[in-house]
Amino acid sequence: MWYNSLVSYHERHLPHWQPEGAALFITWRLHGSLPKTPLTTQHRQAGRAFVAVDRELDRAASGPRWLLDERVARCVVDTLHYGEKQLRLYALRAWVLMANHVHILIYPEAQLSKITKSIKNFSARQANAILGRMGQPFWQDESYDHWVRGPVELEKIVR
Repeated sequence: MWYNSLVSYHERHLPHWQPEGAALFITWRLHGSLPKTPLTTQHRQAGRAFVAVDRELDRAASGPRWLLDERVARCVVDTLHYGEKQLRLYALRAWVLMANHVHILIYPEAQLSKITKSIKNFSARQANAILGRMGQPFWQDESYDHWVRGPVELEKIVR
């Protein structure tokens, strides 16, 4: 096993497992970026449900696509680096911004809830200011996370 057996757990709408020492793959999306019809009801396994939602997000066929705005994208990237370098919440292994969602691969140094709250709150305020939409929801409340089970899976996620 390449992570310690100590695991923290918390839940909002989705379960969030954080084994000590394990890398985490985290995805979150813009508020209103998916159609109102739930996509996950057709899939019984969490992994398949994630893939279905991710494919829908990749199409960016509905909802906002604010991350295509270079100013907003820069704000999010700067926030990711700030969380790593100044706040020391995690070591950032890889990241990608899509039109309406973000994927990051990190080695956490803090609780997952603190990490996502810090990144999402700060970047949302900055992005909303750039877009002239103060006080509006920017990110969807919930994030999807997956703990990386080993080096092969880690490299697959990076690719």
